Amino acid sequence: MADEVEQESKKKGGMLKWIILILLLAVLGGGGFFAYKKFFAAAPKDAAETTQAEEQTADPNAAPLPGSGFSVTLPTFVVNLADPLGRRYLKLGVDVEVVSEEAVAELNKKEPMVKDSLILLLSSKTFQDLSSMENKILLKKEIVDRLNQIMGGAKVLQVYFTDMVIQ
Repeated sequence: MADEVEQESKKKGGMLKWIILILLLAVLGGGGFFAYKKFFAAAPKDAAETTQAEEQTADPNAAPLPGSGFSVTLPTFVVNLADPLGRRYLKLGVDVEVVSEEAVAELNKKEPMVKDSLILLLSSKTFQDLSSMENKILLKKEIVDRLNQIMGGAKVLQVYFTDMVIQ
């Protein structure tokens, strides 16, 4: 009689392990399916659907986004920084993104004014003004503001530093 009870409890224990294993696999499978649907299957089905949706929601009067304009490469600037001993200099390569081809022509036409304005701006900076990432981003915004002031309107979208050496 004791052997039968012991054998029956072993069967129940073995069966309980299998039930827990099956439930665990079901929960993990459901979680994996949910994660796949939530994070990986959320992409649009077709590129044509996205462009069509973007065209319908695009505001024709909205300003162009950075990356959607025309690029102009300015000559490399080498200026002395405004440090007390005057022994530091900045070498800066700049690409300017403008809204249209007309703005490209206007920027090329006003290149002497652009160079003058940027040389004055860059030579007024110290090493401390250019050492942190936040200050470099601020310099980009200052350059955009100066160029838009020269061009007479919001024709410059973004400025990209292609080369920067501070020594």
